[in-house]
Amino acid sequence: MMNSRTCTLMLDETKDKTHDFVSRVSNLPKWATSFCRGLRTVNGETKIITPAGEIFFRIDADAERGIVDMTGGPAPDAMAYWPARVVELPGDKCAFIFTLFQWQGMSDAEFNDQHRLLEGEFGNLRACLKAA
Repeated sequence: MMNSRTCTLMLDETKDKTHDFVSRVSNLPKWATSFCRGLRTVNGETKIITPAGEIFFRIDADAERGIVDMTGGPAPDAMAYWPARVVELPGDKCAFIFTLFQWQGMSDAEFNDQHRLLEGEFGNLRACLKAA
């Protein structure tokens, strides 16, 4: 059985502003600084540089429904999946909801490290949105 952990960041930002920011792969190095050390395009595909090496990366987004689904892996046909949502809240606020999965072969320690790093990335995201 695969483990998962869903994390939520409450933001004093609008859904539209937040979705626009997180749905752009070009913004990933600005807020996901532990995960994404840089990015480049290879034959029309985006690759990001992670602490574990380079991976293909894609964001499938739908602003109306708040979808920001991220996929990444060693090849375009071998991608892990990280679903994320931006949910509108009253008072021009929103929630950014991100789910981590413990994929086959990932140790409990690696899964827990990913969760810990995501919480740090949430602080970066909050700061980036305030500055924007």
